[in-house]
Amino acid sequence: MITVKNVSKSYATARGDTDTVLTDINLTFEAGEFVCLLGPSGCGKTTLINLIAGFISPSKGELFINQKAITGPGPERGVVFQDPTLFPWLTAHQNVAFGLRQRRREDQYCAAKTSELLELVGMKRHANAYPHTLSGGMRQRIAIARVLALNPKVLLMDEPFCNLDINSREYLQDKLLEVWGSFKPTTIYVTHSVEEAVYLSDRVIIMGPAPRCIVDNHPIRLKRPRNRLSNNFNNVMTTLRISLDTLPCCLAPLEKRVKRNSHEIQNR
Repeated sequence: MITVKNVSKSYATARGDTDTVLTDINLTFEAGEFVCLLGPSGCGKTTLINLIAGFISPSKGELFINQKAITGPGPERGVVFQDPTLFPWLTAHQNVAFGLRQRRREDQYCAAKTSELLELVGMKRHANAYPHTLSGGMRQRIAIARVLALNPKVLLMDEPFCNLDINSREYLQDKLLEVWGSFKPTTIYVTHSVEEAVYLSDRVIIMGPAPRCIVDNHPIRLKRPRNRLSNNFNNVMTTLRISLDTLPCCLAPLEKRVKRNSHEIQNR
């Protein structure tokens, strides 16, 4: 469905030279697939999302959706950002219905579709609440519902749950999988969490700094729903962490972390 062909992206710097973020990326994303982009900060995950969204153009190469070149944003691609971008003067219901009304859909359809989506994300009883009265997780659910109202074929998500506490994050991960199971949009999800990537995705693409931008392209073959505490789940996380350990980042190599954690447990 989505093809990234020989794509590179560079930015001009204040020094007058260029900073290359992505180099010769070649990827495909199939219809209905859930793919996580995992890697250290600054390796181009958000840049790749923005290229697919059509917010920016590649310095080299091309991107396609259903064999049509991506030259800008389009209604078939919905984007959920780190921070929920809601209209503060509109209620939750009005925020979700906004795009439908811009498309001049009938009032009856707007009301029914909005109620359906609010129920799906667990926010129906807060339909008349304004964003400032809601928690961060609640606002993010409204943002997801608003994107889904336009029935995008592609859902692009840039660390949407990174600012939430662990309980809210895991709850919303389950809600997201419910939504994905209902609509089956092709979903590309940026994360720094190995556990989140394994829990959510059909495939994990590990990215690193240019020029080695694609480090691993790892299918996740665990059955759904997934158990975070199972041995198989933890084995997959270990495999991904071994790939991550080849990259420059703030973490010590995996074997050193395991030894350090074992030592700390023994000394408690």
